[in-house]
Amino acid sequence: QKNNKKSLDFFGKSNYTWMLVGAALILIGMLLMVGGKSSDPNVFNANEVYSFRRITLAPILIIAGFCVEVFAIFKKH
Repeated sequence: QKNNKKSLDFFGKSNYTWMLVGAALILIGMLLMVGGKSSDPNVFNANEVYSFRRITLAPILIIAGFCVEVFAIFKKH
């Protein structure tokens, strides 16, 4: 009987590269959301908390990162 070994490599090098790109986008998006803390807890700075960077840019990068991850998983190697 011949021993036919099937390769268990589900992903190729390009898949892992795309996965790293997606993870980097998610990480950058998370880091852009960090901050907004006031030195005085009685003062609320709405401009800092609800800035374009935290409300718009960061979520777009995170969603883009997840889309890249899905692409990386389904991409044929």
